Amino acid sequence: MIQAIGLTGEPRGEHPPAVDDLTFEARPGRVTVLLGDEAAGKTTALRLMLQLESGRGVALFRGRPLHHVPNPARELGVVLGDVPGHPARTTRGHLRMLSAAAGVPAGRADDVLDLVGLSGLADQPLGDLSRGMDRRLGLAAALLGDPHTLVLDEPSEGVSPREAAWLHGLLRGYAAQGGTVLVTSSNDKEAARIADRVVTIEDGRLVADQEGAEFARTRLRPRVAVRSPQADRLASLLIDESQRAHHAADPAVGRAIEVVRESGSRIAVYGSTCAAVGETAFRHGILVHQLADEVGDTSPITPLHRADGRAPLPAADVLRGSAPTPPPPESETTPYTDNTDIATPADRDITTPDVDMTSDTVTLPVVRSATPAPRPVRSAPPRFTAPLAIPRLPAPGPAWPLRYELRRTVSDRTGLLVTAASVLVSLILALLLARHGDAPMSRVLTGWPRQLPFPPAALGAGLLGALSFGQEFSYPALAPERGSVPRRLGLLVAKLLVSGACALALGACVLAADGTTARFLFGPEAVTSIAEWPVLAAGWVALLVGCAWAGVLAAGVFRSTAMGLAAVLAVPVLVVPFVQRVVAESAARSLAGLPERLRSLTPMRWPSEIDHGVSVAMRLVTQPVGSAMMLSLTFLVCAYALTVRRGRTR
Repeated sequence: MIQAIGLTGEPRGEHPPAVDDLTFEARPGRVTVLLGDEAAGKTTALRLMLQLESGRGVALFRGRPLHHVPNPARELGVVLGDVPGHPARTTRGHLRMLSAAAGVPAGRADDVLDLVGLSGLADQPLGDLSRGMDRRLGLAAALLGDPHTLVLDEPSEGVSPREAAWLHGLLRGYAAQGGTVLVTSSNDKEAARIADRVVTIEDGRLVADQEGAEFARTRLRPRVAVRSPQADRLASLLIDESQRAHHAADPAVGRAIEVVRESGSRIAVYGSTCAAVGETAFRHGILVHQLADEVGDTSPITPLHRADGRAPLPAADVLRGSAPTPPPPESETTPYTDNTDIATPADRDITTPDVDMTSDTVTLPVVRSATPAPRPVRSAPPRFTAPLAIPRLPAPGPAWPLRYELRRTVSDRTGLLVTAASVLVSLILALLLARHGDAPMSRVLTGWPRQLPFPPAALGAGLLGALSFGQEFSYPALAPERGSVPRRLGLLVAKLLVSGACALALGACVLAADGTTARFLFGPEAVTSIAEWPVLAAGWVALLVGCAWAGVLAAGVFRSTAMGLAAVLAVPVLVVPFVQRVVAESAARSLAGLPERLRSLTPMRWPSEIDHGVSVAMRLVTQPVGSAMMLSLTFLVCAYALTVRRGRTR
């Protein structure tokens, strides 16, 4: 159940707030439509309820504000726009990634793909989906956590009538299983078709709160729209003629009419026709600028069609799952227009099945396994002595950060391309170095000529790290409605671990490829004859992992993949010369003999292997590149911490 009490947006300069003291309810087992014209405040109302914008008022979800819900993905499914996923990621990969963020098993992704009829497009890239398929994917993402409540903003806007009919059937089936559905719409016919209750707003204020049947009866009556500079005079004449005809008791023309003034020159005439109104205006010499019938659809209500355009199956057939194989979905090139009959909740068939257009199975639009809940008793909203402030919540982090980051990395082909390109460039440089014959074997193995500030593998590792955070800002899948990326410690640690592992895998591939080439050219003894293997291995690992971490932190600070890679490039170009001039010599003098001094301070004698490890570490630290990397990482960690602190203060 949703209770919105006194929702009020922030003032917009000299203009009034987009939402002003809005109060309504959306009850379980029912579809509630928030109806209003464009710029009426519908989306702002939803954003206030979801604490995406600051304002005043109270929004309760089953009696709790959103910031008191432990796992919002399990309580609330939200669709406020298109799916902001990476265009190259598949639908299954995208949902598996989001399932880790919601804290549900990966198999749930296949379940919701079946539910929304996209099981045959599980390996389809997101960039190839049509508008209707994209809306289905957004609904599948909202259903991942099996939420009790669905909140959708204009879900049928811009889709074909068949897709809109399928969506309406799914929402009706979801509500029939006891879920709460809140949908915004700017179309009266659509509201009458799907709503159990219609909440109408205008300029951010409540205008009407009606049952669906009452709304269809009162708001969708046929009327004649008239625009005339003498609208008041024409209205008086129409009423006088109607009253005279009624007193004359002429059954042919004695219908009572109702005239409503909508603006200075526009009136709406109920209970008459264009011909009758036009004849009255002509007889009295009244100029008419507009004369048209509006909303004349009051024909008997028929059940909605399924997504494939066929008549709804009987309930018994749906439960047995016997149905003809539907054709594949059509392309959504035609915008949504209301050219179908209107069906009110009292007369529609709520057993409209969910049809997977790409398989041979028919599944019910069942989201929850519970039986349909009885209509709840309307409870009085909580009383508050003053409107409460609505804080803007930060973007929530994933429930399982490490699983989320692993699935994000695996489902992204960009990382594989970066790895392949880095290995290929390193191999080419290794061949060139081996051909000249004057380069040390360590540079041949790493593909690092002296002319380059960093080896290609280090730049590739930095790009992998920058992509991990940069793509989050380009495609904010974790918080699409906020358009931001959570800066949680768990997510940062997961990104550092996964990017470090990817950097190590890249380094191993480079060493394997270059080592194989060196053995082929110089023989097996050339590689094994390197004297300082521990120092080389430790330095290689530290360089790649440091570049990857620098890319992660810089992309998180500057919110850009390009800036993350630029920060990695700045280490050898800017930081290393600074370290060589200022820090390197003093650091080398202060660290000279450090293992011996540490051994003298300890009461017990440690093994010689520890001495050797400390010596290797000290040698790496005193190198200009090592010192520059440590200095850069320290600076980026501090900058990231300040960014997080600044966001929390806001």
